[in-house]
Amino acid sequence: MNILVGISGGVDSAVAAHILKSQGHNIFGAMMKIYSGEYKNALANSCYGTDKTREINDAINNCKSIGCDFNLIDVSSEFNEFVFEKFKSEYLNARTPNPCVLCNPLIKFGVFPNKARDMGINFDKFATGHYIRNEYDEKIGKYVLKRGIDPKKDQSYFLYTLKQETLKNVLFPLGDMTKADVRNYALLNNIPVANKQDSQDFYSGSYADLLSVSESKGDIVDKYGNVLGQHNGVHNYTIGQRKGLLIAYSEPLYVIGFDTKLNQVIVSTKDDTYNKGLVATNLTWTFWDKPENKFTAKAKIRSAQQPFDCEIEILDDTSARVVFDLPQSSVAPGQAIVFYENDIVLGGGTINCSI
Repeated sequence: MNILVGISGGVDSAVAAHILKSQGHNIFGAMMKIYSGEYKNALANSCYGTDKTREINDAINNCKSIGCDFNLIDVSSEFNEFVFEKFKSEYLNARTPNPCVLCNPLIKFGVFPNKARDMGINFDKFATGHYIRNEYDEKIGKYVLKRGIDPKKDQSYFLYTLKQETLKNVLFPLGDMTKADVRNYALLNNIPVANKQDSQDFYSGSYADLLSVSESKGDIVDKYGNVLGQHNGVHNYTIGQRKGLLIAYSEPLYVIGFDTKLNQVIVSTKDDTYNKGLVATNLTWTFWDKPENKFTAKAKIRSAQQPFDCEIEILDDTSARVVFDLPQSSVAPGQAIVFYENDIVLGGGTINCSI
């Protein structure tokens, strides 16, 4: 089988490609080029780390060690239009977007493999190094997306938007592996980046630089409106943030909201970070064509947390009210909520507001 593998400079995609190559498949390595023009530095720091040249060289070396071609595919204009501009718009409206959730269905599993075909690469399947499982269930005649077996690395939260037409053409070789398994495999097979550190955050610099805006100072206030300190732009803060507030107080303080009209960041103590539920919009269903009007499931509002119990009430075709069995901390508008039944990804949506 001919398989296009999304290659980065990291160990996960390299091991995924090596596994498929060892199974006898013909592998084509491909890396997304997302930096261009005025936002070149911002995106180089976000998705390629601080040194994009090293990342590309590592990807090339990974392909050489595996014995497959390397292709750099330019998706920069599409990434800028559909991911980066949306990311900027959400942040400037005091919401916390997730760039990976935006990128995956549109760019990584859409524009990217399509452009590879346009370049003349002939492949049957597209594979990545995500920690997630994609299994065909003959009883229901559908592909079922499941959490990766490594709870610390499971990436189902970022891939809940993938539809059946995509799932039938993608492979995730690492879904049944832990990170330790992957590193050991890389060491045993002499993959150059076996001990390379994982990338961490989407962006670690100043958001004013990333968003191309000037700093706009304002007040940090408590929930009663009392001024406690000063901020340097609401776009630099997210719901649940504790560090960087620079306020002396008897208890730790957390960001619980924003008043964009008054240019204020609202903070309070830990107890006030908890919410009993939320309203989600932009719903999409991976497992169902259409869910029941009301059902129970597990959910995640952050990628690293364990799923919790909740009840979902469908309000219309695109929105739902979600009530948590136990209050959850730091519900951040703009982030994703993903629904599960055991390990199966049911679908998800965008957090619009807490309740």
